Amino acid sequence: MQIYVCLKHVPDTAANITLKGQADYEAGAVKFVANPYDEYAVEEAVQLVEKDGSGEVVLVTLGPSEAVTTLRSSLAMGATRGLLVKTDEKFCDSKTTARALHAAILQDGSPDLIFTGKVAVDTEGSQTPYRLARLFDLPVANEVSALAINDGSAVAERELGAGNREVLEMKTPCVIGTTKGLNEPRYPKFPDIMKAKKKEIKELALADLDPALDPRPNLGKLEPVPERSGATMMEGSVEESVAQLIRTLKEGKML
Repeated sequence: MQIYVCLKHVPDTAANITLKGQADYEAGAVKFVANPYDEYAVEEAVQLVEKDGSGEVVLVTLGPSEAVTTLRSSLAMGATRGLLVKTDEKFCDSKTTARALHAAILQDGSPDLIFTGKVAVDTEGSQTPYRLARLFDLPVANEVSALAINDGSAVAERELGAGNREVLEMKTPCVIGTTKGLNEPRYPKFPDIMKAKKKEIKELALADLDPALDPRPNLGKLEPVPERSGATMMEGSVEESVAQLIRTLKEGKML
């Protein structure tokens, strides 16, 4: 079984990001990590290979040289090896990302399954799983919170919102976008971290994979998220609080 997991090298959600100019930021002072939703993908892939007793989990990412650290941390979770498609661009659109990942996987092997996270926490585009599936001509399910792989088929349970779910059955290979609840990503132990330092990471140049790819999106402007106004506590009885809330809503004072 050969499983590919597409990772993204993203700023830590707890990091303080300082904007530089209209469409850039100071990357040197920002801690980068694996996209949190991708960790569910790594864990699920590793569990499947462990259950099968054979195969490998190959991590694939598009990013700068520093993304090696993200790959190493995920290799410590039990993945076999990594592929780094190098680019110096801080922002690559989803079309370029999907085409780069697609080309890297095709050059490396033949996937039985492809995992991604449901969305990247930095751009929140949620397009890569679908674009990858289109390029490979494979079925896809995103926001998967339960998964069973048996005899060439995948049964995926996915979140629809408002507490609703749907169950899809697909032939494998297929593309699976993972989300919280699918599993509990493991914390690597010290021996696993040391082993990960010796695991193979093959570096590929984006231009060598597809010379026609242009990783530079038309990014107009970056802006910090405006701070929210302070909360207003409703006081008094339930009836008084409800009446006050209704008045506030009618006056349009709540965002």
